[in-house]
Amino acid sequence: MSISAALLPEFDHETANTRKTLERVPEDKFDWKPHPKSFALGPLATHLATIPSWMSMTIARDSIDIAPVGEPPRRVEPARSRAELLERFDSNVADARAALEQASDEILLKPWTLLSGGKTIFTVPRIAAIRSFVMSHSIHHRAQLGVYLRMNDVPVPSIYGPSADEDSF
Repeated sequence: MSISAALLPEFDHETANTRKTLERVPEDKFDWKPHPKSFALGPLATHLATIPSWMSMTIARDSIDIAPVGEPPRRVEPARSRAELLERFDSNVADARAALEQASDEILLKPWTLLSGGKTIFTVPRIAAIRSFVMSHSIHHRAQLGVYLRMNDVPVPSIYGPSADEDSF
């Protein structure tokens, strides 16, 4: 079995759970923050909807510089509605899944580098970048979004087991 074939079921499972969480984002709370230093809910949800797009970039490129020298930092315009958020997420997931399906073991085992301002943050095999920089990063922010939902009295979906709001998976 190829590496991508082994990873696809996990990717599908995690993205389905992320979509369940994004479906609950209250449109009237996009500007809400639990603390002044925190992401606002809308930009956090937009970030979560954007992360799958990093899969395609990670597979296609040997490196990504998140703050290229002489260029403004990369920014994503926050979604303005739940529908826009879900549309972005679904499109990014479809592209990511297609890229992963087509990725050979040879490509996934090649080194990949994350840079900031031209300086290396880390270099790992692409598969490790996909697991940490894309998948674990997404899971982290999905959990953060779950806390935001709870703090706004929005029912939290079951993910790895029942939540206080849902008994089933």
